[in-house]
Amino acid sequence: MAPHRFQRAGTQRSSLLRSPDAPIEIVAYDPSWPARFDQERDALRHALAPWLAGPIEHIGSTAVPGLAAKPVIDIMAGVDTLEQSKPAIEAAAALRYCYFPYQAHLEHWFCKPSPGFRTHHLHLVPVGSPQWIRPIAFRNYLRTHVEIASEYERLKRTLADTFKFDREAYTAAKAPFIEATTEQAVAAGYAAS
Repeated sequence: MAPHRFQRAGTQRSSLLRSPDAPIEIVAYDPSWPARFDQERDALRHALAPWLAGPIEHIGSTAVPGLAAKPVIDIMAGVDTLEQSKPAIEAAAALRYCYFPYQAHLEHWFCKPSPGFRTHHLHLVPVGSPQWIRPIAFRNYLRTHVEIASEYERLKRTLADTFKFDREAYTAAKAPFIEATTEQAVAAGYAAS
């Protein structure tokens, strides 16, 4: 595994972390996931208040009742612009988020509590952008199309076995399914939160 450059939000320099990623594990749906999101949303709402321009959304598989997932709560917070919200990178440090410039032209991306072991992902995304609309559409579509959600779960389980220690390959292999389903979702009007 290649090392990644993560920066503890709020620090002035990045550090090269060589800790291995935790294995990708898909677990049965946990009914506590929505409450875990609610708790984190409340903390984020306070810490990021000056930069928020929209809601804080629970996205990803843990936001779909009944869907097995990696036990990582994905959170998307709406901001006006990436430039205007740069100070939020430092503000996230108080909540133990690590910043990583993944798709930095589209979002500010964080993980918590560490790059190797993650319980939360945070995406600061401009409200109304495709990066904002598409995850909401995908989530909403899976919530109302059980057969598609089941197909996605089967795919994730297969890919987790294949790419157990390679997050990037796992994510890339899911992309065609997510893209096709999201296109259907957006076309059908599932982008409203």
